[in-house]
Amino acid sequence: MAAGFGSSSYYDRRFRQSPALIRARRPYLFKNAMVGSAVAAFAIGVYAYTISVIGQDEFEDVKVPNAPSQPVNK
Repeated sequence: MAAGFGSSSYYDRRFRQSPALIRARRPYLFKNAMVGSAVAAFAIGVYAYTISVIGQDEFEDVKVPNAPSQPVNK
């Protein structure tokens, strides 16, 4: 039996979904969309929070040297 879509009864020769696949997926469509939306909202929220927290940092406590230090030759 070949791997991939070739042996599947859920797809036709042009790789379109069959009515059986559409019926099988229908009960899960709304739940999957809600979970996907929740995961995306969480990821966007973490990203936005991180950017807002980093943007508030003034870096006043970091000491920056005026010039690069020269290595000491012994």
